[in-house]
Amino acid sequence: MRQASVSRNTKETQISVSVNIDGSGNSRIETGIGFLDHMLEQIARHGLMDLEISARGDLHIDAHHTTEDVGITLGQAFRQALGEKKGIVRYADATIPLDEALTRVVVDISGRPWLVWKVDFPTEKIGTFDTELVHEFFYAFAVNAGITLHVENLYGRNSHHIAETCFKALARALRAAAAIDPRMGDTVPSTKGSL
Repeated sequence: MRQASVSRNTKETQISVSVNIDGSGNSRIETGIGFLDHMLEQIARHGLMDLEISARGDLHIDAHHTTEDVGITLGQAFRQALGEKKGIVRYADATIPLDEALTRVVVDISGRPWLVWKVDFPTEKIGTFDTELVHEFFYAFAVNAGITLHVENLYGRNSHHIAETCFKALARALRAAAAIDPRMGDTVPSTKGSL
């Protein structure tokens, strides 16, 4: 089983994350930010990962530190759970609709962190959640997971739908890229011999 647990404790946040890449989509998530919990549940359900995330942060200031630090910690746990990345598919993409919104995510589990972000939100908030924090989560996750990640919203009018398609597409792309390819055997999918 490819799984890992990571904790992060700072003056701003206290976070613990457990991930099982080969799970069944179960989740237990409590960040204190309802919308973030809802998005993280999408990663678990559609990525077929088991996630346990507990976060306490300085929400009396705003949701920035908690959102970013959850992305950091989840990225670190995902990277650890992948181990040496032997036998993985490595590359994958997913294009996901939600009503009027459509988003494409392309991932390379490369060991080279990079984020290309082509997402604009028509509103500054989804409920009380600042839409700019979606980018902060994705950036923190990509850098700490060590993946190349391209996210492009092709169209949409509803900020909630746009954000949700980003998270669902991330989940499906990660699920496909992290899958074990039986033809790869015990090798790493790189001519360099390591990722």
